[in-house]
Amino acid sequence: MQRTAQDWLVLTRLTAHSALALGLVTALQFAPQALLLPLTGPAADRSDRRRLLVVTQGLMGVLALTLAALVLTGAVRLWQVYGFALLLGIVAAFDAPARGAFVSDLVPPSDLPNAVALNALSFNMGRLCGPALTGILIGSLGTGPVFLINATSFGLVLCALHVLRRVPVRGRMRPGPAVRAFTEVLSLMARRPDLIAVLWMFGLMGAVGVNLPILVSTMAIRVFQARAVSYGLIASLMAVGAVGGALLAAVRAPRLGVLSLATAMCALATMAAALAPGLGVFALALLILGFALQVFVTSANSLLQLSVEPAMRGRLLAFLIAAALGGAPIVAPLFGWVADGFGPRFALAGIAVLAATAWFIGWRAGRAGIAGRSAPLAQAGEDRRPATSVASPAWAPED
Repeated sequence: MQRTAQDWLVLTRLTAHSALALGLVTALQFAPQALLLPLTGPAADRSDRRRLLVVTQGLMGVLALTLAALVLTGAVRLWQVYGFALLLGIVAAFDAPARGAFVSDLVPPSDLPNAVALNALSFNMGRLCGPALTGILIGSLGTGPVFLINATSFGLVLCALHVLRRVPVRGRMRPGPAVRAFTEVLSLMARRPDLIAVLWMFGLMGAVGVNLPILVSTMAIRVFQARAVSYGLIASLMAVGAVGGALLAAVRAPRLGVLSLATAMCALATMAAALAPGLGVFALALLILGFALQVFVTSANSLLQLSVEPAMRGRLLAFLIAAALGGAPIVAPLFGWVADGFGPRFALAGIAVLAATAWFIGWRAGRAGIAGRSAPLAQAGEDRRPATSVASPAWAPED
């Protein structure tokens, strides 16, 4: 709801349908994920993840409440949205790897792929209902109530964290310098070409995921002249497909071949959305796109967490987040500028090229036998046991 209302606020109230301004908001929100990488990964592995999440979720609630107050009083300005996006990005940089690795603290390794997929499923149910409800609320009450609902929702998150049963912590990272913790992950990846291939794929698909909300919003408003209710329903369509993708990922073993197939589907669906002659074809393309993108994200998350020991998961997930979102400060304003100058259809075609490049990397990795030379990752989908990665002593933000 927050993301949908924020996009609507920037596009229709604070600017004259500027995709570039929306791209700058996205860039500021995701830049800290890469810039703070040496700190966020070790924090997720070294600290009590439940306590860290209580702090980050509490700070997010304060930020959301402040923005809601500005919108409700009519005092909100574009520069303020930029500032809140940056502050939210800083907090989220610590929250995302801890939240992703926290799932592995709650279930045994044999249940981890299923738990990750079900976690993604619950999140996508929110994505399914949220944008549609947002459109109704904006059309009847305005954007202010949407931001207020988001602010109050963090109280429920904090209650959920409080009542979760305590579980034995398996493989917590030992205290030590953050620089050493950072270099341990670099050393691991230097020995694991399979991890490098997946991270490259995730970086490209991250650029796809970051830019899609910008371009889908711009297409809906500028090309199809959607009103608030229709806009909300269009924003929900990718979540409908994502629910199916999460269910499939919950029952399928994560493999490199699944990632390659999902990226190919993303490329074809994005190109179909770019060429869509009407709203019906556009909606169908978004449905398929949401399905394929969620299969990729969930499978990659499970695959990487199962391929390393628990003490490395927070840091590896931080690298995965940085790979997915690190290019946002560049690609989001760039694609926003392309959408403003050449049209959102042209920009969507560029997104399809990124997804096709990710498919090519996965195809080449399979042809080169990279997965076969990296036993822990290749076997993760079969025995689902974490493998040892380094002698001494991980991502998947759903949002």
